[in-house]
Amino acid sequence: MTAGSRGDVAPYTGLGHGLASGGHDVTVVTHERFAGLVADAGVGFRGLPVDPRAALASHAGQDLHASRNAAVKLWRLFGMARELVGEMAGALLAAAEGAEVLLLGGAVAPLGQVIGEGLGVPTLGAYLQPLAPTREFAPPVIGTGSWGGPVNRAAARAVNAGLDTVFRDAARDLRLRLGLEPRGVGAARRARDRADWPVFHGFSRHVLPRPADWRSGLTVTGYWWPRGAPDARLPDEVEDFLAAGPPPVYVGLGSATVPDPAGLSAAVVRALRAAGVRGVVQRGWSGLDAGEAAGGDMLTVGDLPHELLFPRTAAVVHHAGAGTTAAALRAGVPAVPVPVQFDAAFWSRRLTALGVTPGPVPLRTLTAGALGAAVRRAVTDPAYAARAAELARRIGTEDAVAPVRTALARLA
Repeated sequence: MTAGSRGDVAPYTGLGHGLASGGHDVTVVTHERFAGLVADAGVGFRGLPVDPRAALASHAGQDLHASRNAAVKLWRLFGMARELVGEMAGALLAAAEGAEVLLLGGAVAPLGQVIGEGLGVPTLGAYLQPLAPTREFAPPVIGTGSWGGPVNRAAARAVNAGLDTVFRDAARDLRLRLGLEPRGVGAARRARDRADWPVFHGFSRHVLPRPADWRSGLTVTGYWWPRGAPDARLPDEVEDFLAAGPPPVYVGLGSATVPDPAGLSAAVVRALRAAGVRGVVQRGWSGLDAGEAAGGDMLTVGDLPHELLFPRTAAVVHHAGAGTTAAALRAGVPAVPVPVQFDAAFWSRRLTALGVTPGPVPLRTLTAGALGAAVRRAVTDPAYAARAAELARRIGTEDAVAPVRTALARLA
């Protein structure tokens, strides 16, 4: 069970496919928008009623994007989510009926845990982000650097308490519907922590090492690579473009939205040309467009399999969401992160610390000059490519499905 953007869904197609290959009957429960994405992985699908792209395009979504203060932005996100989770609760419950185990993404875990309790079904966490408090870093969703051990832990507890408010009403209604005794979301979360509820984290220890102060039930598995259709290929126009010159630089912001798509698109084209590179610009939810009169050195594309395109690029300019960050690392090419909001700044700092990028170019301060200079450094300094290739080799050795498969075997 998961909810959110494409990056919150795609990794579970890989996890689901891996479990199905091991003999499990897997169903991914998420938004109807991603039915095709899940079907390509060869696993079952059950739909949720909320459309995340429509939610971001709404008035509340635009207000969220316009927020410049991280705390205000996070609070507005909680407010949006509070209104949406109630719409999904009934569909989550219906999808769980007949299931033997529930694997819960972080975005729906508090509801899934109530459902598991009410149906007498065991649950396991399958998270894409670190949510548990640690002294080693501040909560990724805040997007700041470390504040020191005690403050980092306190901040994570505060964020988790805020998340509890998102699910409070929906969880209460589910408990009533399932005949369970009243219990607050926060109290239930603390009880699970004391019981060492198992949570598997779908990122690599080579990218973010497991914090030493985490409880024993929190595991870092490695990345769950998205699983596409077995016959997936790049469109002919993309193949032709790739064959027509040196490897281009990819630019895409995934599911992030921007206030001025046309202005940003023009800045991107100027930046790539100033860096002396060709570009593949993905529209995404931002609506980027390299333009009709691009001179043959730029190509605008729709959704493409990252695993097929990224290894054939000179660098990847991306919004530093967890999923796209993983895809660029897997490809072994340098990155130029353009963090937009929430955890993007956290993953951007990790990429900088790992030496695979010359540094982030935050969207709010992005200029064609700054982006062009970063791209030029990324593609001309061989150290970035060398470190990216070595990191790709290390994360490619991890079997991230195996720990989850083992946990399911123990339950069986």
